[in-house]
Amino acid sequence: MTFQNQTVADAAAALQARLPELKDPAEILRAPELKALYDQLRTLPADQKASFGQEVNQLRQELQQAVDAAKDQAPDLPPIDITAPFDANLTPGERPSLLTADRGSMHPLMRELQTVLDIFYRMGFTAVESRELDDDFHMFGSLNFPEGHPARDDYDTFMTEQTDKDGKPFIAPAHTSTMQNRVLVEHKEKLEKGEPIAVVIPGRVFRNEDLDARHEHTFYQLEGVYVGKGVHAGNLIATLKTFLQAYYGKELEVKTQPFYFPFTEPSFEFALSCPFCDKKGCSVCSQSGWIELLGCGMIHPNVLHMAGIDPQIYTGFAWGGGIERLVMMKYGIEDIRHFEAARLDFLRQFA
Repeated sequence: MTFQNQTVADAAAALQARLPELKDPAEILRAPELKALYDQLRTLPADQKASFGQEVNQLRQELQQAVDAAKDQAPDLPPIDITAPFDANLTPGERPSLLTADRGSMHPLMRELQTVLDIFYRMGFTAVESRELDDDFHMFGSLNFPEGHPARDDYDTFMTEQTDKDGKPFIAPAHTSTMQNRVLVEHKEKLEKGEPIAVVIPGRVFRNEDLDARHEHTFYQLEGVYVGKGVHAGNLIATLKTFLQAYYGKELEVKTQPFYFPFTEPSFEFALSCPFCDKKGCSVCSQSGWIELLGCGMIHPNVLHMAGIDPQIYTGFAWGGGIERLVMMKYGIEDIRHFEAARLDFLRQFA
């Protein structure tokens, strides 16, 4: 199709030229040029939207057809007989090409997660593993999200068709905060002994999000929970700054600003200055000069009460942030999708 709008025509030419170079043709449907066209569509006057939108949609349909055609042209390789016997005495040149045990390495996310946990171990925290399937109570109810709470809609959750005993679907956790109630219940005897609850919770979380350089539908998160007597927001900020200084090896410029989470009060967003543009503004930081690193705040009294802890006696703080974003800022990685793209050229940089 010939596009009348020059902006659409230029984008079409660039995308069609790039398509043969991609290992995964479907990546073209997430290209920044296509996203920019849809962003531009939202800003156009009403009398221009119809024609422009029609051409943008036609371009996407053509790209989808090209992707489908590329998949249909996959090489027709003979099937592999996985039941065939293997002779361990074959000559070296005829043996299957297997990696030896000394050639493997940890995935960069797992390696950095272990580094993060080691820092918190030294700070007196213990670790509890999260779950990859949970229920409505731990995802919402125990965290001060009652039925019908509008903030439930912000989490873009994946749910199963199978339901629990109450007829509610199981949920792929959208945050590691699903473990807060369990941690508080299982460790509250420490409070009676005069000891604080200090736990970090690593885990994988899932969100029905559009993919871009800063967002993935599946990523790793670390939750932190600290409860004791006389705990205040200053302790929270000091804990996070101590961790970040240990992880990055230097003191960084940080910024906190008020935010809203149902399970903390007050709540904050914790941000670091963007390492890609030195706070001048770029596409990675959405021109703000700062990258949001994590959400945090003082645990809401209702959350403590749900765990059987008296909020008149004990207070605490919690935070949660993505491991990928920590690692991206440490190594200057501009696109979160690299971690799960199975690109050996990327992974070998960390081997």
